[in-house]
Amino acid sequence: MIAIAGAKGGCGKTTTTLGLAEAFGRAGTPALAVDADRQLPNLHVRGGIDREPTLVAARGEDDVLQAAQTDPRSSNVALLPAPKSSEQLDMETAIERLSPDSVQSLIDCPSGAGPDVVDPLSVADAVVVVTTADDRSLDAAETTVEMANRLGVPVLGAIINQSTDIPETVRSWVDVPVLGVVPEVDDPLSSDDSRAVYDEIVRTLQTKNATVRTPPAYADELLGTGIDTLDRRLGGGFPPGTVVALTADPASQSEQLLYQTTAVRGSLYITTRRSERNVDRAIESSTLETGSPTVRRIDGEGAEPFDRFREILDKLPDGANLLVDTASALERRDRRAYVAFLNDLKDRMAETNGVAVLHCPTRTVPENREITTHFADVVLELETVSSGVGADVEHYLSVPKHRADCGFSETIELRFDGTSNAITVPADGELGAGSAPGVTAERRSDE
Repeated sequence: MIAIAGAKGGCGKTTTTLGLAEAFGRAGTPALAVDADRQLPNLHVRGGIDREPTLVAARGEDDVLQAAQTDPRSSNVALLPAPKSSEQLDMETAIERLSPDSVQSLIDCPSGAGPDVVDPLSVADAVVVVTTADDRSLDAAETTVEMANRLGVPVLGAIINQSTDIPETVRSWVDVPVLGVVPEVDDPLSSDDSRAVYDEIVRTLQTKNATVRTPPAYADELLGTGIDTLDRRLGGGFPPGTVVALTADPASQSEQLLYQTTAVRGSLYITTRRSERNVDRAIESSTLETGSPTVRRIDGEGAEPFDRFREILDKLPDGANLLVDTASALERRDRRAYVAFLNDLKDRMAETNGVAVLHCPTRTVPENREITTHFADVVLELETVSSGVGADVEHYLSVPKHRADCGFSETIELRFDGTSNAITVPADGELGAGSAPGVTAERRSDE
């Protein structure tokens, strides 16, 4: 169940709800759009249906679709108007029942930031924030994001209505990716341009399984990595506040590990080399399950990258991933400045209870690499093995340093084709069956 919300009235929540519902329908997924605004209901007007029956008629999951009316524009979409002000209904309980199997439910939330909005938000699996490009709407959208964060509801991203560009204010938001920009047209529900935007948003939500951001159930105090075999070996993941150094050959596809970690929680992806769009495209094309991270570029070779980094760190939300790809450009800066930055990074991760991963390619090792691995709480080593031209490439991950348990000697075989990974345990100095010869992962000290 996805809540469509925005604190400012007139930002286009109802149209967005209908646009996404119809886009789900065009993609082959039946959808149910529900109006949760009993004070200023508009879904029935915008949808072109009768005012009744309302949400009150759907008193159980089995009769939700029987009570709803068919969208005049899509036989695969059902619409359910809000209760009338005279009808008695516990809105939170009523919305909580709206979970028919194989149907994508979308809740058109009221404007504002009061209890009427809290009820639908608190029972939703996730929220999409809607705004226009004007300052009042953007301020209201930030209020909606803050409200969702307080309620613990994942924010899938933002949709910008009546615009052609992404406002700079939105670009500065952390962990709120822009799902789409809907142009200003007379009728967004019938315009080919706006329908194409809604279709692309739905493809993003379906491809990335965006409403499922919950990691596997492990120890409550640990944060999963999204790499199931590694999480199992670690007993659930890393402690909150952990800084990880991922060392790997640049040709090892190690970026795929970064992409995979975005599936389990909100992530801020800092790129020091590639453009933001190139990173977005790479994540979208990954065969692994990923999330929709916020991507920001910091020029590691430019002036004062650490100052820009600290500005972003100040906005990092609690419990988020911070992924730095790559750390090499930062490691080549002044030694004293880099040490100061790492201290600030560790302090900030401890404050936010998140996990930071510094991607450290090994082909040309910067002078300050030893500082990175010393500061890191965990060091992951990814080794890539191929027996020759045309042969299969195999990837092996080891953890030579882990402050919590001193690391472990197993190597984890990784596959970047979406299939499951496996653990290979050395015995008597030999790698287990199925492992590549010559790959070792010896335990090292923490010094």
